[in-house]
Amino acid sequence: MSIANAQISKLKEQFIHPPNSAKPGVYWYFMDGNMSERSITADLEAMKKAGIGNFIFLEVNVGIPRGPVDFLSEEWQRMFAHAVKEAKRLGIEMTLGIGPGWTGSGGPWVPVKQSMQHLVSSSVNIMGGKKQLIILPIPLPKKPYFGEGAFTPELKKQWNDFYEDVAVLAYPTPSATGQKIADVDEKALFYRAPYSSVRGVKQYLPTTAEYVEPPKNTVVDRSKIIDLTGKLQPDGTLNWVAPKGNWTIMRFGRRNNGAITRPAPVPGLGFEADKFDTGALNAHLDNYVGKLMRKAGIPDSKDEGGLKRLHIDSWEMGAQNWTPHFREEFKKRRGYDPLPYYPVYAGNIVESNEVSERFLWDLRQTAQELVLEYHAQQVKTYAHRYGLQLSIEPYDMNPTADLELGNIADMPMCEFWSKGWGFNSSFSCIESTSIGHINGKSLIPAEAFTAQDDVWKQYPGSMKNQGDWAFATGINRFVYHTFQNQFLADSLRPGATMGPYGVHWDRNQTWWPMVGSYHEYISRCQYILQQGRTVADLLYLTPEGSPHVFRPPSSAMDGDVFMPDRKGYNFDGCAPSQLYKASVQNGMLVFPGGASYRLLVLPAIKTMTPALLRKITSLVYDGAVVVGEPPLKSPGLSGYPLCDEQVSTLAKTLWGTLQEPGQQTIHEYGKGKVIFWGDLDKKIDDLYPEYELTAQLLKSIGVEPDFTSNGTLRYTHRTTNDADIYFVANRTGVSVETTATFRSIKGNPQLWDAVTGEIRQLPEYGINGQLTTVPLKLEAYESCFIVFTKDGVSNPSDHKNLAVSTIIKTLDGPWQVSFDPKWGGPKSIRFDQLVDWTLRAEDGIRHYSGTATYYKDFDMPVKPGKMNKSIYLHLGEVNQMARVKVNGKDMGVVWTAPWRVDISNAALKKHNKLEIEVVNLWANRLIGDANFPDDGVVNEHWPDWLIQGKPRTSHRYTFSTYNYYKKDSPLIKSGLVGPVTIQESNY
Repeated sequence: MSIANAQISKLKEQFIHPPNSAKPGVYWYFMDGNMSERSITADLEAMKKAGIGNFIFLEVNVGIPRGPVDFLSEEWQRMFAHAVKEAKRLGIEMTLGIGPGWTGSGGPWVPVKQSMQHLVSSSVNIMGGKKQLIILPIPLPKKPYFGEGAFTPELKKQWNDFYEDVAVLAYPTPSATGQKIADVDEKALFYRAPYSSVRGVKQYLPTTAEYVEPPKNTVVDRSKIIDLTGKLQPDGTLNWVAPKGNWTIMRFGRRNNGAITRPAPVPGLGFEADKFDTGALNAHLDNYVGKLMRKAGIPDSKDEGGLKRLHIDSWEMGAQNWTPHFREEFKKRRGYDPLPYYPVYAGNIVESNEVSERFLWDLRQTAQELVLEYHAQQVKTYAHRYGLQLSIEPYDMNPTADLELGNIADMPMCEFWSKGWGFNSSFSCIESTSIGHINGKSLIPAEAFTAQDDVWKQYPGSMKNQGDWAFATGINRFVYHTFQNQFLADSLRPGATMGPYGVHWDRNQTWWPMVGSYHEYISRCQYILQQGRTVADLLYLTPEGSPHVFRPPSSAMDGDVFMPDRKGYNFDGCAPSQLYKASVQNGMLVFPGGASYRLLVLPAIKTMTPALLRKITSLVYDGAVVVGEPPLKSPGLSGYPLCDEQVSTLAKTLWGTLQEPGQQTIHEYGKGKVIFWGDLDKKIDDLYPEYELTAQLLKSIGVEPDFTSNGTLRYTHRTTNDADIYFVANRTGVSVETTATFRSIKGNPQLWDAVTGEIRQLPEYGINGQLTTVPLKLEAYESCFIVFTKDGVSNPSDHKNLAVSTIIKTLDGPWQVSFDPKWGGPKSIRFDQLVDWTLRAEDGIRHYSGTATYYKDFDMPVKPGKMNKSIYLHLGEVNQMARVKVNGKDMGVVWTAPWRVDISNAALKKHNKLEIEVVNLWANRLIGDANFPDDGVVNEHWPDWLIQGKPRTSHRYTFSTYNYYKKDSPLIKSGLVGPVTIQESNY
């Protein structure tokens, strides 16, 4: 067997039986001291049995009364060590968040002096020329972004009391009142609101080459600013006699920014550690991560399970703009002293609007570099010291550019919310997949299906379409949010929740015993999508500076805003720091990780640093094709004004002109060229040209779309040395028959079905140049992999791509159905016809939640021995999952279209026994139980019967820590509706 065939054989083998590395994971949440070794082991064993291969360990405080095991106490640490030991035993990978709560890095061990800080100020105006008592008030802290309600009294006192002086500056008061700098609290990094959940948050802070300047008599004269820091007395008085005239005196000091761990267990509440200071971070890490590793033992890389990585979750602790060494770091990085520009923090214009805005750009750039180097990179260094990796979700309140922060990660992550149950963070998926693709990362996980008020309504079938969207985006590991630690007795179901948050992905779900089949589908998809590298043609460069959220032009996306699909030319976003690693090979932009692109598209920003412009110039000289306009200036004050002259000279060299010619222009430089102006200048989406314009450029150089169909299919494309792999999914709820075109001639097409593990040839196809056309038929939300490889059989004449199916028997008439009396259903009852349970008269069936088994005997119409075709049992409509057994043999679980199982190997005979276990959702039983007295959690206290171990008297069957349903809430369709048919099918 050739090496290529051996690799394809391995690919097929592990597609059918995926390795642990391909399995999905969960966010495993513990709730403020509610835990036990029993519940830890039970949860982990349930994960293992269901096909969960990894988890993120976090403890929070959301919606559940406090438990008996105080966070980070000796008992808590012992239970953490037990979780590590059990994860090792079961071969499950563990990731540890780097602090209490679901975000950030802090805790009660962080002294306020080592917390996140702001440079705040107060000012007084005096008339000079005489000796006088000058008292400078202590500057007030900025209000915490999330308010003061989360503070404990002790934390609030520390927040109020902490203050240290930084500087005192005086300057002649401008003779006329001037305008303040617009949005200075945002520009000076006092606040950064959550981009995903607060309307109006800026995607980026634009820079410009032209500024509207106020009159000179309204701005601060930089040359006349006096440093009076040494004249400030401890009591706040100033030992200074001001010269004649009106003077403004500003007192600057550092204060805590109000960020605390959230939503942390009560014993874990504390300040967030300084994100600009490695010493503060290391002290925090040693107090948390280090303490836990000393208890659980240093991880062994040879173990399949156990602690494998640290994790920085979505950035939700806001911004900071100061640290004690900020001035020195600023000087080192920007080349000038920021002291005279401190008044700009408060919105005052120093020298000019342009100079002040350029200083603010430098301030944010310095802050970004400190976060990247002294926080994220240092967490990575700390992790590597112990043989661990680092995963990062680089988005939301991130005061840096998202792509820059994510670029630090060993494993970039993102998050997507369940459509209809929360916020839209799909942009974060495009960001993290872009980072991963450029850096050649094989794993790009997502915090998957986060939800609010999902209340047990979702299940694998309902999540299929959005999950396939995520795969097409480039995500290749789902980490479901959330598996709530089920610390209550097993009889109390659905049990503990994380308040209203999360899709309920835990062992107390009604359908958990059947979820393994869905996880098998997910694992097969994830395994294949972790192979090779992604194929993309367009690379969108993001602007320099921060904060920045990368968003491609909306015209490059198809579908709705919640699940936007890429079009026929795939793309990625690129941070400036990543571009410095690029080179050019055969006219393509190539990165060390293996990613390559045909066009580099620049953002419509009129500023660029000389260093970045020099890099782009060298890429074009070596053969790159660049689309975009020339910059006119540098964005900051570093090297000003010489930096602007450098930019102008470089831009003239590369573009040939700085004058807008009015029509699309191509300027060749070295082996490459730049394409600019004309229609490319019309940017509806602010930063990038319309997608169709760049698509036309690609076609003009002979590059066809990577994938086309009739518009109902989504795709992604990965390539290896031996195969082209396309993931294709029907994004509609109806059957689709189409001819799809793939940009591959690497071999004969095969269809790999991740639901069943079946691999078959697609003998009907045509080749035209570099394109292969393939007829396809996909059922509602059905997906498959189309794999082009040399190991297939070429055009077998007796087979077709599309199956021909014939109904040979309909299983109508009565069914015997068995419910579980423990959940209120009848032990056995006759259904004269298949019907939705909620339409039955019996209350125990209408409000039933759980599994019911349908029984029926059936005769085969012909002898199976004479059949050459596959025999399928089609279930028709199922609400919501089903397991099929024929003649006592388990034929598998049905959870998605085409809602069938292959029963060809079921030892079929004349008389056959059929069992169909059907499971629905928790909602109907919870609604039914709302007719009985509420005996659950009240005012964050457990009920007496639970605490005292007494029997319940409410007559409720269910128990949950979160109540949502009422007795008149609408019931959810349940059970087997059919029709159930036996069909024969062949290709």
